[in-house]
Amino acid sequence: MTDAASPAPIAADQLPKRRRDLLPVALPLAAAALAFVLIGSPTTFLTLTLSALAMGLMIFVIASGLTLVFGLMDVINFGHGAFIAVGAYLGVAVLAPLAGLTTADSLGLNLTAVGLAALVAMAVTGALGLAFERIVIRPVYGRHLEQILITMGGMIVAEQTLLLVFGGEQQAMPLPAALRGAFVVGDFAFEKFRLLAVAVGLVVFFAMEGTLNHTRVGLLIRAGVENAEMVEALGYRVRRLFVGVFVAGSALAGLGGVMWALQKETFSVTIGADVMVLVFVVIIIGGLGSVGGCFLGALLVALVSNYTAFLAPKLALVSSILLMVAILLWRPQGLYPVVKK
Repeated sequence: MTDAASPAPIAADQLPKRRRDLLPVALPLAAAALAFVLIGSPTTFLTLTLSALAMGLMIFVIASGLTLVFGLMDVINFGHGAFIAVGAYLGVAVLAPLAGLTTADSLGLNLTAVGLAALVAMAVTGALGLAFERIVIRPVYGRHLEQILITMGGMIVAEQTLLLVFGGEQQAMPLPAALRGAFVVGDFAFEKFRLLAVAVGLVVFFAMEGTLNHTRVGLLIRAGVENAEMVEALGYRVRRLFVGVFVAGSALAGLGGVMWALQKETFSVTIGADVMVLVFVVIIIGGLGSVGGCFLGALLVALVSNYTAFLAPKLALVSSILLMVAILLWRPQGLYPVVKK
């Protein structure tokens, strides 16, 4: 009696390929094309578009960590805004004694000062995120109502602490000298800080995409997002991934706080709460747990917001909400949802 022949291995090119859904990618392009026709002026259109790209990528930096926290940890963290505010205040605290670097007419010295402020903000908010996860989040895993209440309470406590330490007056965070103004090319003016914000946002996006798609840690994170129990059964400690993702998300919020405060040049203790509305809109539009969806959602929200503010100012305040409603009517789970099994 002979053993049955073993099935021949399937070649990699014979495996079914997952179709790429490129339709959502066309949405920002369609919005830009429509806006170009309605605006008419190429100069105004390019100015609004660059401004929107900078705004969108700063929102992405803040929102990307939060969407992974929800996707991997199933945690609704309304306290994320506290890390944005802490990052902004730390930026002021670091840049103040570095006035010699920020007032120098040298791009290198200015970027050094901003880089130091960003690194300090990321390090401190990352450490605070670790403490927040252990003390506040860990006892309420899997209980969404308690998560909302306790993280909202954590943000209120953080805001009141910042109010006690720094006071209620507006904080000034002027742009370094070499980052003021714009590069002028013909009739077009490109603001220097907005170009820096675009560069930082793209670096964060490609770093996250590279980590998630081309490293072992990224593979475990993506597997944990889809099926955490299976990853645990294979012997990997998903809890450590939870903590690492939460710390990274908090650090990115600190970086976003520094960038957002530099864009505004003045801010108050409510800077985190103010930004969180846009952050949650972006996460919902992109699809909970999806970094690519978060990136696309941030760009789409920023483009629509800027174009609407120019074409129909009265609709500007609700443009993001209307966009979210339209997207959810089309795709109730967002543009690129992560399916959890």
